[in-house]
Amino acid sequence: MCFNEPMTPTPSLVIIGASGDLTRRLLMPALYRLELAGKLPPLKIVGYALEDWTPEYFRGRIESGLLEFEKQVDLRAWETFAQRLEYHSGDLSVEKIRALEPFTQGEASFYLALPPGVFAAAAQGLGEAGYASEEKGPRRLIIEKPFGTDLKSALELQSEVVKHWKESQVLRIDHFLGKETVQNLMVFRFANTPIEHLWNNRVIEEVQITAAETLGLEGRYKYYDQAGALKDMLQNHLMQMFTLVAMEPPPIWDADVIRTHKVEVLKSVRPITSENVHDHALRGQYAGYLEEPGILPSSRTETYAALKLYVDNWRWKGVPFYLRSGKKMGGTYTEIALKFREAPTRLFTTTSKNPLEDNWLVFQVKPDETIDLILTVKKPGLDLSSRHVSLHNEYEDGHQGFDAYDQLLLDALEGDRTHFLRMDEVEWAWKILTPVLENWSSGSPVPYESGSSGPEELAPQGGWRPLRFVQPD
Repeated sequence: MCFNEPMTPTPSLVIIGASGDLTRRLLMPALYRLELAGKLPPLKIVGYALEDWTPEYFRGRIESGLLEFEKQVDLRAWETFAQRLEYHSGDLSVEKIRALEPFTQGEASFYLALPPGVFAAAAQGLGEAGYASEEKGPRRLIIEKPFGTDLKSALELQSEVVKHWKESQVLRIDHFLGKETVQNLMVFRFANTPIEHLWNNRVIEEVQITAAETLGLEGRYKYYDQAGALKDMLQNHLMQMFTLVAMEPPPIWDADVIRTHKVEVLKSVRPITSENVHDHALRGQYAGYLEEPGILPSSRTETYAALKLYVDNWRWKGVPFYLRSGKKMGGTYTEIALKFREAPTRLFTTTSKNPLEDNWLVFQVKPDETIDLILTVKKPGLDLSSRHVSLHNEYEDGHQGFDAYDQLLLDALEGDRTHFLRMDEVEWAWKILTPVLENWSSGSPVPYESGSSGPEELAPQGGWRPLRFVQPD
């Protein structure tokens, strides 16, 4: 006698707030690219939003988004992808949200593509509807940044989330952690013995982490004027890159081990106090910001923020970490740059016709993804003079056009929490910045011109690196 095995329900990804721009512009193109590459596991993708749409209308909207944001749409891949898509309308009430039950009979992930103000309500509604229970399979809650607007609100949001969800079920997304160069930072450092031996205060003089852009508000004034550069970029994106640079080598590749090492960095940051904020933080505002549509003339929101942090541990004692981000700057450029100390010798001071320049290790994240080790060598010819050369690695098309969201969505669906924030990471990042936020509740930002490098106050001793990478001759 033969008995049929019961069929395992297909896992599902439910996007709460699926009618929004995040879903159409970023999430669905990322999922489609995974489909195109054959990386997307068996999965139902369920859109859920207030709009009273039919599944057919939802699929048509997603298709038009792919045609708008993707260079090319493969018809066969789209047809396969479209068969995964479902849609249901409703609000965040328990009664409405329970209608998702037929789509979530097994493993399920819930992505909150919602305004931050309703994260708690969504987590509560899903929890009270029973979706946090793992009787039918793993359950995950994926939350976009920002996780709170300060330490108090972050802790309040966490208290609401954990009423129904375990910390191990919560995946807090920071899309910078999915970027190829940021992930390669760990491989480059920990897989190469010579590099790790250089990664300390005996060899490194300073670290600069920059995320600059030429754009202004681009219609996001309602959000941005409430947030500003410090909350929008430094508290999350740049703080994450900072922890990856400064963390100790983990003994194994394990999500909690890696995240614990990152938290150790944050705990080792020299405290910023109300008395020394001006030595560690600077805010700026580009000329013309107050004339932007929707901005009040009294706004003190910073469009540029810079931090100078010290990690008081054996590895980094005395090394300043400079973090900066701003809008309307002279370039769209993101990099992590480590400056090597000057060679302790006078050997070339009387022979070289040009002064010896600084040596750098540069991880460029944007506009191109590259790694450059900038060294000094002799110029060809009869004279003993020097020049810079770069040992250059360029990704080109090696990552096949994948984006940060592609990587993070795939990790989330597979239950890999390595590149997602744990709550203590969020909490300690806010703790570091709380004195700065309190100080900036009064006073005004330093003005700077559009297209510039931003305010020069708090710049490193040798100045900020230029907002574009120039290959040495």
